[in-house]
Parts: sequence; C-alpha cells; structure tokens
Amino acid sequence: MFNYRKPMSPSERSLTRDVTATLVPAGDNVNLPAGTRVTITHRLGGNFTVVCDYGMFRINGADADALGEEKPAASATSAASINDATTGAPAEPLLWEALKTVFDPEIPVNIVDLGLIYSLEIKELEGGRHGVEVKMTLTAPGCGMGPAIAEDARSRLAAVPGVNEAKVEIIWDPPWSQERISEEGKMQLGLI
Repeated sequence: MFNYRKPMSPSERSLTRDVTATLVPAGDNVNLPAGTRVTITHRLGGNFTVVCDYGMFRINGADADALGEEKPAASATSAASINDATTGAPAEPLLWEALKTVFDPEIPVNIVDLGLIYSLEIKELEGGRHGVEVKMTLTAPGCGMGPAIAEDARSRLAAVPGVNEAKVEIIWDPPWSQERISEEGKMQLGLI
C-alpha cells in the first residue's frame, strides 16, 4: 500500500524533536511529539505561532531548531552584564522598543501598537538601582496566554540597560477596546 503525503509548503514543518508548546488561547503547556506536522503562521518577537491537527500553539524561540529554524539572535550584551548599579536609569524609549518585540500569538501586532500597555513607570530603587513597572491588559479577560505574554514583556524589559527589576501586572480596568490600537497597528490589521 502506498502512503502518499502531500509535499510540505515552506511554512509547513515536521518537528524534529519533542517540544513543550503553549496551547493558544488556553495557555496550557502541551508536549508536541517529534514528527508532528505544523504550519508556522507567525514568526514574531522571537517566538513561533504554529497550527497543527491538535490546534494552535506558541513555540518559544529557544526551540526554533525543532522547527528547522534559526534561534533568534540574543542581544549583544546579556542582561546580567548590563543591569548593575553603574549603568544609570534606563532610557524610556528603549523600554518602549523592548515592549514592541512582544506579541500576542494570535494577533500579528506588538502589544504596544495593540494598545495593551496602560502605563510604564521607571522607579528609583535603593543603591542607585532602577525598576520598571508596567500595567497592561489583554484583548479578552479569558485569555489564558496572559501570563506568557506578561512574562515575555517582563523579560524583555529586564534586558534593557539600567533595569535591575521589572514587574508587569495585568489589569482589566479600563477594559481594552479596538480604539486603543495605534494607527500603525490598525494598518497592520487591515482596519484602515
């Protein structure tokens, strides 16, 4: 008996090893076994959104090799070497740029242009150290991806020079609406 398999498109891959992926939008971690055929729908923020027979998943950039992709380039300077008391306060524009590298895996617009960031504050800590506190929301209160998106934002902020501590809190008031999307985000989504 002949087992015919349709050739894969450039965005289709078979996982070369088992991968722990996050089920979208539930947020549950699931093991996708080696050999699972997936289609990459987004390559955003160093992570991959894929669909397969089991649903939609986010695969972390650290597991890019399982997709036959290159691991995202790390910043030239690690957070550990740059985040000490001698670097001074972080530059706010760099913090916003860091947040623009974070994406909801279902929506190909960064969390800043999506209007999910409600506030960003730089706080002086003891000993000349600096912290950053962000309040953000999600597009829907039931989104299980919230903790993963918030952790992505926290880790990106923590890697900015001068940040010694980063906190990201998810809030629900005021509720998010499409009016919060930037003009650039609306263009990316085809809303204008």
